[in-house]
Amino acid sequence: MNNHAYVFPGQGSQFSGMGRILYDNNADAKKLFEQADAILDFKLSEIMFTGTDEELKQTRVTQPAVFVHSVIAFKILVNELPDMVAGHSLGEFSALVANNVLSFEDALKLVSTRAKAMQHACEINPSIMAAVLGLNDEKVEDVCADVENETGEVVVPANYNCPGQLVISGSIKGIDIACIKMKEAGAKRALALPVGGAFHSPLMMPAKEELAGAIESITFNTASCPVYQNAVAKPVTNPSEIKKNLVAQLTAAVRWTQSVQAMINDGATRFTEVGPGKVLQGLINKISKETVANGIS
Repeated sequence: MNNHAYVFPGQGSQFSGMGRILYDNNADAKKLFEQADAILDFKLSEIMFTGTDEELKQTRVTQPAVFVHSVIAFKILVNELPDMVAGHSLGEFSALVANNVLSFEDALKLVSTRAKAMQHACEINPSIMAAVLGLNDEKVEDVCADVENETGEVVVPANYNCPGQLVISGSIKGIDIACIKMKEAGAKRALALPVGGAFHSPLMMPAKEELAGAIESITFNTASCPVYQNAVAKPVTNPSEIKKNLVAQLTAAVRWTQSVQAMINDGATRFTEVGPGKVLQGLINKISKETVANGIS
């Protein structure tokens, strides 16, 4: 089988000027940007096109911006139904528009609710994430567990990005101690990331409850192709199961390495990243040398 998988980036792929070419060159794209501004009740498009890195880095802006760019690029530039889809963290919402589970409008409302809830959770519990490079997953998991047991601080694996690159998430004190211990265990690098808080950890529980309520109020359609969801790293088409996994994702790890491997096992030979940046193409090329990964933005 030569399946074509479409994948969608998450927070961290944003840049000033994102989506501007689509807006300037396509009337349908322009309409969708304007629709997004109206739904959000602020000029997201202006921040995307001319905002500073600092403005774009705010979670309540970043998540809708990456989502809007990805979905508009998919709607305007992709002329085929995917065989399978996946998204990295926030990107899972873009994937659910691409496989017809959610409408653009409903997904954007959910993304906005998620972003605000996550930003609020970060304010309640000051916390952080860190990238660990050059250790195998099992060793990172062991160090996280040891730090939690010894200190009582929250420290968990958060993003299984590719072999040798795992992001951890937790309290500031816990992550500081974990970074030292990761280097002692042989990590090439263990460094804090410039993010608002401990995404994909138990510290996101307040946001999870809020998102669950919002998701329950929205109609999810049966998927036109499988979505490989972060929390389970396997194909899902059932709407109620998709909802459950989408809620779980806020406090569960993003199992990206495992999701890509599952897609390849199920026949994916070509991956196209849709949206800003090239982060996922790079990760996929590290996960498998046998597949082709390119991008559309």
